[in-house]
Amino acid sequence: MPSIMAASRSNPLLNSLPRFLTWRSLGFRTICSGRLGFAPSDPDPEPPVSTSGTKFLETFREEFEIGSRLITFETGKIARFANGSVVLGMEETKVLSTVTSSKGDSVRDFLPLTVDYQEKQFAQGVIPGTYLRREGAPKERELLCGRLIDRPIRPLFPAGFYHEVQVMASVLSSDGRRDPDVMAANATSAALMLSDIPWGGPIGVIRIGRICGQFVVNPTMDELSLSDLNLVYACTKDKTLMIDVQAGGISEKDLEAGLRLAHPEAVKYLEPQIRLAAKAGKHKKDYKLSLVSDRTLEKVQNLTEAKIEAVFTDPSYGKFERGEALDNIAQEVKRTLEEECDTESLTVLSKVVDRVRKGVVRNRIIAEGFRVDGRRLDEVRPLYCEAGYLPNLHGSSLFSRGDTQVLCTVTLGAPRDAQRLDSLVGPPTKRFMLHYSFPPFSINEVGKRVGLNRREVGHGTLAEKALLAVLPPEDDFPYTVRINSEVMASDGSTSMATVCGGSMAMMDAGIPLQEHVAGVSVGLVSEVDPSTGEIKDYRIVTDILVRFLLAFENPSKLLLSFFFIGFGFFKGLEDHLGDMDFKIAGTRKGVTAVQLDIKPAGIPLDIICECLEPALKGRLQILARMDQEISAPRAQDHRNSPRLATLKFSNDALRRLIGPLGVLKRKIEEDTGARMSVSDETLTILAKNQTVLERVQEKIDFIIGREIEVGGIYKGIISSIKEYGAFVEFNGGQQGLLHVSELSHEPVSKISDVISVGQQVSLMCIGQDVRGNIKLSLKATLPQLKSKKNNVTEEPVPVIKEAPKVWTSVGNLPNEQEEQKLTDAELMLSRSTVKPSTSSNPGFLIRSAAECDEEDKTVSLNQGSKSNSKTLQATKRDRKRKTKVTESDDSDASIYSSGHSSHTVDRLNEEDAKVVSPLSAKRLKLGMKIAAKVYQIRALGLVLDLGNGVRGMYRFETNGKRDFEIGDELLVKCTSFSSKGLPVMSLVDDE
Repeated sequence: MPSIMAASRSNPLLNSLPRFLTWRSLGFRTICSGRLGFAPSDPDPEPPVSTSGTKFLETFREEFEIGSRLITFETGKIARFANGSVVLGMEETKVLSTVTSSKGDSVRDFLPLTVDYQEKQFAQGVIPGTYLRREGAPKERELLCGRLIDRPIRPLFPAGFYHEVQVMASVLSSDGRRDPDVMAANATSAALMLSDIPWGGPIGVIRIGRICGQFVVNPTMDELSLSDLNLVYACTKDKTLMIDVQAGGISEKDLEAGLRLAHPEAVKYLEPQIRLAAKAGKHKKDYKLSLVSDRTLEKVQNLTEAKIEAVFTDPSYGKFERGEALDNIAQEVKRTLEEECDTESLTVLSKVVDRVRKGVVRNRIIAEGFRVDGRRLDEVRPLYCEAGYLPNLHGSSLFSRGDTQVLCTVTLGAPRDAQRLDSLVGPPTKRFMLHYSFPPFSINEVGKRVGLNRREVGHGTLAEKALLAVLPPEDDFPYTVRINSEVMASDGSTSMATVCGGSMAMMDAGIPLQEHVAGVSVGLVSEVDPSTGEIKDYRIVTDILVRFLLAFENPSKLLLSFFFIGFGFFKGLEDHLGDMDFKIAGTRKGVTAVQLDIKPAGIPLDIICECLEPALKGRLQILARMDQEISAPRAQDHRNSPRLATLKFSNDALRRLIGPLGVLKRKIEEDTGARMSVSDETLTILAKNQTVLERVQEKIDFIIGREIEVGGIYKGIISSIKEYGAFVEFNGGQQGLLHVSELSHEPVSKISDVISVGQQVSLMCIGQDVRGNIKLSLKATLPQLKSKKNNVTEEPVPVIKEAPKVWTSVGNLPNEQEEQKLTDAELMLSRSTVKPSTSSNPGFLIRSAAECDEEDKTVSLNQGSKSNSKTLQATKRDRKRKTKVTESDDSDASIYSSGHSSHTVDRLNEEDAKVVSPLSAKRLKLGMKIAAKVYQIRALGLVLDLGNGVRGMYRFETNGKRDFEIGDELLVKCTSFSSKGLPVMSLVDDE
């Protein structure tokens, strides 16, 4: 049209043409893509009628309400050339579904049904972020939605209808509040009803949620995020077709209640489809059906039934032996028919043999209650479980049930490793992924590995739903988790084996699961009345077999087609020959995932609900065996366990860590192998193990540091050495003082013998002095020497965060002039403080090593002059006794515990010990008995630890005991105070 308008503007003569020569006078609207389109001659919006009486662009609508949601079926406006097309709308979300079928006669013996579901970004007003700015291959969600449409509509096609059918569902617009998958399934049912394709519909598909114990019909996405149930149910008027459930451990009773609520709600979709088909539907076409004649069926049955029954009743046959025997029977019948030149029977041989096999297996199960492998109907095959099969991985397990074997592995990653989802609804990322793989060797076949497979995606998603219910919340477990399920051998529901193996692998990886999840598949074998189509008798089968009968020496195309009927390529025996595959997974407390697929045109809901009980019994049996192997998550302390740390820093500090263009961050990642992610004031580190995490934290501490806490361990570098200690650079450039008394538990004569400039050391922060200097300790990080008496290693006294303590002498506090005379080192020792808190204690004296040496010299001089007589010593002892009586309130002296052990005093003196705690220098009085420990050993005596940082001195007696060890426990008594306020102690035993 624009080209015609441009031509008319360039050539004014076109504007003067008579009307009978124009396109509109001839009834044409425009020329588009080489086609002529008819246009109405009257601008009236009502649909015009042509001279032939055919309606033009006539639209048919049906509106109804389900769960307080207004729903609309519309046809006739768009996609009019399709065999059937319907637009289903719910609020602002609209989905188009179209169906078409091939026109030629079918030459297949299976139904080639294809369902394509697509979500394009224009539906939410977004341009795709891909390089080509267009949608690519189908995503996982699109494949899953296609399966959700395929599963309920496939059983309703008539037997023998093998024409190719294609369903295409597209989302036209989405408001993000509704999941379009259920809408697409209902639109497909309506489109099939409008088409001329023979189909036994209509069907209704409904979604049910549960919030706070109340069921919700057609919940929104916000409501689903709060729901512990996501139930999708499909049915005809009186029978169930498909069930898909994701739950948070719902009980079987509540699940049954949800199913019984869903059925009448889903039936509400049927009547509007019937009314719409009555208005705009086409007459059903008589397609050619590939049916087997009674003569051929009877002939092949007589040739094969007895031999097939002998194979199925012989328990000596294994998996492939039984398949080879059945192949030989089919080959014998084929040779017989070729000799008779029975072309008709040869054409349908595979189909007839399949029906005979199906009848033999089903009759034996219903009549005798025995299965192909000799098990009872409710018996689970032998189980084998092994957790930690691959110890080098984060987590792994091997699970076998009968001949089915699955290897599951777990890989933990950082939060940024989560999968990014590009869908119209739902969360933008997914932190838990389960990838299921079915290699050809698992069924002894030669095959090609291609891209995403619908079956693999479906089985993996089912197992993922089952395990997601027990995954800890992201706040408690921020890792991204990926499970790989590799099928090693297949002879029965590998998806449920994946659930069992995945649960054990997650516990082996140390993921804090509360309990295991297991799954089992339940089948149904029924006997139907041919006249009414109702089920006369049935048997429920637990842990069904899924045989892959593709292993033959010389398979011909004719025989191979026998195994490709519908889903027959991946089904066999109790699955392929039964009526349903009902997979149920859960814990001991309830169900977490359900998937129901059926083959007949519906199963009564009562039978479905009856299957829940045998499924629970089988699940409990499997859970008991899994608990025997591993019943609790392993501790994440082995060398291959990844570590995830989340640190808080200011944005300025994070900029320093990243460096220009991220140079520093990349350098740390290259050196350590760890991965770091930065967000607003948050740094997340994922390390391969604890050692790597510590290396990363050390590098971060050197660059930006971290908050200093009393008792924290920090690594630093000696920057300078002084006569009273050393200065250390640590925690991103901060300076701290390492005093000589904090170098070692042993006396240090020369600082350079212990440390050197440039040396890297690990230090503990023990406080801060009055000048703001950070006090560090090296000996607090070192173990003390073992005691020879009790052979017990004494641990360093932990630093407690207390209120500011001013450590001064017991006597008068020094005035300002005296403080100025003190050296810096002495000032830090005499008036040091720790991190503030709510409590406060009186001051006491802390003696330095230099002061102890000076006291030793004084004592040595006093002992050198032997002028004291025994009389003077007796007088001193009498004075001590008088002082003891004067100062004490009771006749017996109080014994103070030093705080090293709550049982020390009781062990030393259990009869008259009176423990008073805590000890302080102000409460220390003459004559008090105290439980102390040897802190240092000097030439003339001991330095004692009296508790709470109080030090005392004990002078060796002339002929007294001298073989003490550091850490020895002694019961001492305060006898005097030195000139500098240091308590002088004596051994109680010496008295």
